[in-house]
Amino acid sequence: MPDIAAVKAALAAQRIETPSWGYGNSGTRFKVFAQPGVPRDPYEKLDDAAEVHARTGVAPKVSLHIPWDRVDDYAALAAHAKERGLELGAINSNTFQDDDYRLGSVCHPDLRVRRKAVDHLLECVDIMDATGSTDLKLWFADGTNYPGQDDIAGRQERLAESLAEVYARLGDDQRILLEYKLFEPAFYTTDVPDWGTAYAHCLKLGPRARVVVDTGHHAPGTNIEFIVALLLREGRLGGFDFNSRFYADDDLMAGAADPFQLFRIMHEVIAGGGLDAAAGISFMLDQCHNVEAKVPAVIRSVMNVQEATAKALLVDADALAAARRSGDVLAANAVLMDAYATDVRPLLRELREEQGLDPDPVAATLRSGRLERVAAERVGGAQAGWGA
Repeated sequence: MPDIAAVKAALAAQRIETPSWGYGNSGTRFKVFAQPGVPRDPYEKLDDAAEVHARTGVAPKVSLHIPWDRVDDYAALAAHAKERGLELGAINSNTFQDDDYRLGSVCHPDLRVRRKAVDHLLECVDIMDATGSTDLKLWFADGTNYPGQDDIAGRQERLAESLAEVYARLGDDQRILLEYKLFEPAFYTTDVPDWGTAYAHCLKLGPRARVVVDTGHHAPGTNIEFIVALLLREGRLGGFDFNSRFYADDDLMAGAADPFQLFRIMHEVIAGGGLDAAAGISFMLDQCHNVEAKVPAVIRSVMNVQEATAKALLVDADALAAARRSGDVLAANAVLMDAYATDVRPLLRELREEQGLDPDPVAATLRSGRLERVAAERVGGAQAGWGA
C-alpha cells in the first residue's frame, strides 16, 4: 500500500506554473467579456499570481507572454516577482497576432517575414537572460488553408532552419519547449500538428529541445497518456499545458471535462519518474477564463491538478505489478479504479493545514475580500487581455 507520508511529501514538493494571461481578459473567438479588477500590467498579474501561490503553496512560477507582458525593465519585473514569493517561468513567444503573419511566421515563404519572426524569438531568449527563465515555449499558428497554397515539405524545412538558429542562441541551462496543436487557425495543414512532428524537430535540434503536451490539443479519442509515457521514456517530455476541453481547444479549468483523463496522465507521469525534479517536467496551466472569476478559477485548476496527482500517487504499484505479471486484466484495472475512486480532498486539506494554509483555498480567497479590493483599486488604465 502507498505510504501516506511519502504521498504528502510528493504533493508538498509539487510545483504548478500559472500563466500570466490567465489573469487577464480573454474570451471566445467572438467576444471578450471584461471583468472588474483585471490586471492592467504584468506587475498586477504577478500580484494575482502571488495570491494563488499564497493560497495553494504550490504555484510559485508564472509564465510570461511576449509582447503581452513586455516591460522596459525585466530585471525589475523579476525582482517584483521575488518580493511576492514568485519567480518568472517560461517565456512564451507570439508569432500569430501581427498582420505580417497572415500566411505564417517561421514557415512563411517570404524571408523577410521569417526573419521578423526569428528575431522575435531571439528577443524572447534575451528576456530569458534578463529574468532568469530557463524555458522558451513556442507555439506556432503556422499552416495553410487550401491545397496547393504552399509547399508542405518546404515549410517544414523553413521551420527547422528557424528553430536551429534560435536553439544555437540558448544558454547552457536554457531549453526550447515546442508545443503542437492539431488544427486552428489553419484548417488544411498545420505545421506542428502533433507530438510526432514536434518530437522529430526536437530530436534534430538536440537534447535541450523538448515537447510540450497541451491536454486540449488532440483529436477526440486520442490516448494522451500514451504520448506522455512515450515522451517520458525517450527523455523528451518538457512539460504540460494543463487545461480542459469538451470539443476543441476550450482552455477550460484543468480537469473540468474529463478528470479521469487527468488522473491517467498523472499516473503515467509518476510511473515514468516525471514527478521528480530531476526529470525537468514543467507542469503549467494554459487557460483563458472567460465567464468565471479568474483568480478563483486558477486556484481551482491548481487544486484539480493536485487531486489528480494525489489519486495517482495512491495507486498500489505492487498490487498493479502483481496483477500485470499474472495477466489478471480485471485486477490491474481495479487497482487504478480504486485509486481514482478515493476521495483525496481530506488528505489535501490535512496537508494544507500542516503547511499553515487554509484547507479550502478558493473559499479563503473569496472570504478575504481581495477580489472586491482590487476591483476598487484597479480603476482606470487599460485592462490586460488578448482581445478577440
